[in-house]
Amino acid sequence: MDKLNVKGNWNEVKGKMKQEHAHLTDDDLEYEDGKDDEFFGRLQQKLGKTKDEIVHWIRSLG
Repeated sequence: MDKLNVKGNWNEVKGKMKQEHAHLTDDDLEYEDGKDDEFFGRLQQKLGKTKDEIVHWIRSLG
């Protein structure tokens, strides 16, 4: 999987993610370089989606 290229507008993307899924917290959406698996794991648990579905959703927001 390619790395997500949303660094420049991450705050905007996070805001859109929270609008669609109000139960997501800032901790859920904390993204650190090199910790992709942890990030996607948190979102998979909260949203009940696959990693690929989450990546597609995030890219559609950016």
